[in-house]
Amino acid sequence: MASIKTIIDEKGKEHYQVRIRLRGCPLECRTFTKVTDARKWIQDTESSMREGRYFKTREASKHTLGEAIDRYTANVLPTKEKCLQRQGQQLSWWKKKIGHKLLSEVTPAVIAEGRDQLLRETTVRKKPRSNATTVRYMAVLSHLFTIARKEWGWIEDSPISKVTKPKEPRGRVRFLSDEERSRLLKACQASHSPLLYPAVVLSIATGMRKSELLSLTWPQVSFDKERIILFETKNGERRSVPIKGLGLVLLKRLYANRTSVTSLLFPGKDPLKPIDLRVAWEKALKESSVTAFRWHDLRHCTASYLAMNKASLAEIAEILGHKTLTCTKRYSHLSETHVTGVVASMNERIFGNTGS
Repeated sequence: MASIKTIIDEKGKEHYQVRIRLRGCPLECRTFTKVTDARKWIQDTESSMREGRYFKTREASKHTLGEAIDRYTANVLPTKEKCLQRQGQQLSWWKKKIGHKLLSEVTPAVIAEGRDQLLRETTVRKKPRSNATTVRYMAVLSHLFTIARKEWGWIEDSPISKVTKPKEPRGRVRFLSDEERSRLLKACQASHSPLLYPAVVLSIATGMRKSELLSLTWPQVSFDKERIILFETKNGERRSVPIKGLGLVLLKRLYANRTSVTSLLFPGKDPLKPIDLRVAWEKALKESSVTAFRWHDLRHCTASYLAMNKASLAEIAEILGHKTLTCTKRYSHLSETHVTGVVASMNERIFGNTGS
């Protein structure tokens, strides 16, 4: 039920004080200078209160985006150790640009403007920010809004859900030809760092990510089962990695020369921390004349060689630790011969040899 009370101020001007009280809801009051505005507010507010929308909207008018970012940074971000620093920087960017706005003021249009500004800016390396990086900035903000809606009750809907994300380029596939691989491995063998060659070979042999490989400890290695167990992976799931051939030989050689100071397979100058192979790696690339190639591309080599050796996409995904086949499909063109063979075999079994 609503009531309007006319109040005369010291200057003799009329104001209209509105009081709304619905069963199960706290008293809501507001003062207007026009009676038409007062009546419209009563109509809109009562409708919103009956539908359960009003108090959620009111919460969004109490908190700024900056407050939400501070709460998220303090309570949620510490649980995301692998992306703590990166997402902290991304949230700081949003806070600087629109942190002063109330959550009720952070509309899809405001976020779209932020997206466009991200794309216009250059990074610390003086290069334009990529679509993929901009998507990551939007992703952390999206998760913040999800938490604010589900757990804090600060907003009713996420405004970012209505904002179009920049289109990301197709996944890059760069793998070494037989000649390139031979030159690179020879340069790695001649490197001043004795750990570069086994690290590169194991990367190709297993498809492990650089961070997974360099953080390996001996308790993760099972020579009996010829496997490595990865407990900390990008997708958060434990993974078993088979070790065969030259990779296994080099692994046994490393084990024979291990020290009791550290359990790391690839210790650095500080034996309790992984080695930094960046300088040795870049020198090996230069000396082998291998261009446009990154360490992560060794992982593409593994997948590509598996595809060309008739491994199915499901098998490649399992070895690389992909949760879905979306990432793995970039290698599908390399296994077309295998797929054609499977189709031919199925047709021959069903229809017989037609002699075509």
